This record gives sequence, C-alpha cells and structure tokens, in this order.
Amino acid sequence: MSQAFKRYEFTSYISEAIQALGFHEPTPIQEKMIPMIKKGQSAIGQSQTGTGKTHAYLLPLLNQVDLSKQEVQLVITAPTRELAKQIHHEVGKITAHFPTPLLSKCFVGGTDKQRTIEKLKSQPQIVVGTPGRINDLIKEQALFVHTASSIVIDEADLMLEMGFIEDVDQIASRMPENLQILVFSATIPEKLKPFLKKYMENPQYAHIEPKQVQAENIEFILVPKKSGSKIEVLYDVLTSFNPFLAIVFTNTKVKADEVADALLSKGLKVGRVHGGLAARERTRMMKQIRDLEYQYIVATDLAARGIDIPGVSHVINFELPTDLDFFVHRVGRTARAGHSGTAITLYEPTDEDALNQVEKKGISFKHMEVRNGEWVELTDRHKRSNRKKAENEIDVKAKSLVRKPKKVKPGYKKKMQYKMDQIKKRERRVTRRKKD
Repeated sequence: MSQAFKRYEFTSYISEAIQALGFHEPTPIQEKMIPMIKKGQSAIGQSQTGTGKTHAYLLPLLNQVDLSKQEVQLVITAPTRELAKQIHHEVGKITAHFPTPLLSKCFVGGTDKQRTIEKLKSQPQIVVGTPGRINDLIKEQALFVHTASSIVIDEADLMLEMGFIEDVDQIASRMPENLQILVFSATIPEKLKPFLKKYMENPQYAHIEPKQVQAENIEFILVPKKSGSKIEVLYDVLTSFNPFLAIVFTNTKVKADEVADALLSKGLKVGRVHGGLAARERTRMMKQIRDLEYQYIVATDLAARGIDIPGVSHVINFELPTDLDFFVHRVGRTARAGHSGTAITLYEPTDEDALNQVEKKGISFKHMEVRNGEWVELTDRHKRSNRKKAENEIDVKAKSLVRKPKKVKPGYKKKMQYKMDQIKKRERRVTRRKKD
C-alpha cells in the first residue's frame, strides 16, 4: 500500500483491501472525509459521481467495526436498489480481507419481505439498502438499528427527489443521540437543509468542485427551438440519428412522462426512468433497457447518478438542468470506456445565461438544427450579441469625437448628429474591410 494511505493508520486487513482494490492515492473527497470520519465527526461531503466517495466512507467506517459484536453497527442508505446493491458489492470486496467473517446484508424493495424477516434472526453488523425497505424492517421489529453508531445517507438530493427523506428521518430517529451522520450528495438543495439541521449540529463540510467534462470523445451540439413545438424538435433530433441508446433528460417526473407519452404517440418505442415509478415497474424497465428493448429512454437525473445504464451513445437535454453541475453528470452517461458519444442540448432564448455558464466549464458547442432529416450548421449564436457590442463601441467612439460647441446656435443638435452619423459610417466601413 502507498504511503498516502498509510497515514490514515488503517487496520492491516483494511490496508490489504486497499492494496487489492489497486488504490494508490486517495481522491480529493477521500482526503477530506477519511480523517473526519475516523474522528467520529458528522460530516457532509458534496461531490459528483465518480470521485471515490463510496470508499471515502466505507474504508474508515469498516475500519472501526467491532467484529466481536453481532449487532447492527453501521447503516448505509441509498435512493435506488441498483445503487444499494453496488455499495453492498463494494462492502463485500473489502470485508473479504477481514480475519473473521463479517455479516452484511442488503435490503431493497421488490424482494420478499416476509422471507427477509425470517432470515433476520441473526442481526447483520452492516446494513445497506433503500430507506423504505430498511424502515419497514425496523417497524416490523425484525431489524434493530438502535445499536448502530453511524448512518450514511448517500445521494441525499436524490433521496429528497424520490420522497425517501421521511423514511431516512424515521430510521435516524430510532438510532442513538450521539449518532455519527454522514451525508453525501452532488448538490445540497434548500429542501434538504431542514433535515440536515434537525440531525446535524455544526457538521464538518467537504466540497469537491465538479470536474471539467472530459470532452475529447463527446460531440456537443446546440439545437434552437425556433418556432412550433419543442417535442417536434426533439422528435426530429431523435429520428435523425440511429442511436444505439439515447437518453432524453428532463428536470421533473411530470415532464418525463409528458415527453415519453408524446414520443410514444409518434410511434417511437420509449422507456422511462424516474423516481415516480413503482419498484417493480422500475426493475422491469431496467431489465428491458439492458435487454436492448428500447432505443430511446426519457429520464430525470435519477438516471444520471442513481442508476447505471450502459451503452448510451446519445444524451439529449430536453431541458437544461436547474443545477448546472448536473450537466456534467448527464453528458457523462455517454462516451464511457473509451467510446465516443454525442450530447445534444435543446435551448430557447431564456437559456442563454445558463448556456454561457456551461461554456465556462470548458464545453464548446456546434450550433445546428435538423432540416428535412439532415443536420445543418447554423451561424454562431453569439454573432448577434457580438454585432451589438461592435455597434455600441462605434457609438461610443462617435460621441467622443463630436463635442457640443461652447456657443450653441439653432440647429446645433442636427449638425452634431450628422457628424456622428458620418463617423459611424466610416467606422463600419473600416470594420467590414478588416473582416474581409
């Protein structure tokens, strides 16, 4: 194991796990969070997917598990069953190096609750799962979390979007007063703050700025909505490609259903992924997506972070995300594992400020539209504003060169205006010659 991890003084078996995982240097979120977690502090870690946050909490928390106690010591909640299973899998990779077996269980919806209860005669030391199912097992007095010293709330903003914060609240209320609470989230929405305030008094805070988009393998296209329906523009965009798999992102569950229904009415076979789907419905949908039954999926940001959908060749932003950090998450669904991808953003005039902010993240867009099934390149959308800027500069110059006479005579304003107009004409001619 590298010297970088040795400074954390992990147990020998955690050190073995780190070596087996092939970790050489801690990521920025791990550097900030591991020391705080080891001290038993409650903390909020804000970072995007792919920054190593899962191991930022797993390594220090599993390091402090007491193997001699057969009781719940750690609860990890995740908004989706897919993410919960993924975390539980990572727990297994680490605990495989423990000197004595550690019992960890993954509890998610869509499974036989009664059978799960029957198997809970022996309490697991580590609990991973979705808040709804964990809370159900606590209410059934099958799972006892009052012995746990730590709880992790992963992807907290998605928890909020999917309506799970109440379940998390109920789980936390059954746990000790001196509970270590660790919240991980890409964003901290205002509606999440009352929950944080209720359970976390002066928490430590670590914020890792989102990485710049790795744009080498992604083609970024901007498509204007000029007139007519935005759905029509989307339909033209989708049918102009023959995507392996395209995800259309919307900001809300309601809008996702509206867009999916509109595309279905046009004859496209469209899947949908959002927090409003029942657990079984989403399981069925994910199986159909993985079986390549759909070429098009309409989704909320749940699909950008909470669920992994492989093989995405095209990402379409039907709406720009409210939080522009999510632009990075969305387009990061394509061009994975060395493949190339295309990210298309439909925009309206009201999106200009947001687009300017996205461009500051290092994105360079092609300005295009679909005409009769063919892609046509448009003029730079900044051209008009650049022209206005140049006109303003000419106006300023003309005004500075034409002064009001000390002694004014009738008609002096017209004469001044005439002189300024002549200067403007001359400056425009000079500007045109320079361009030519």
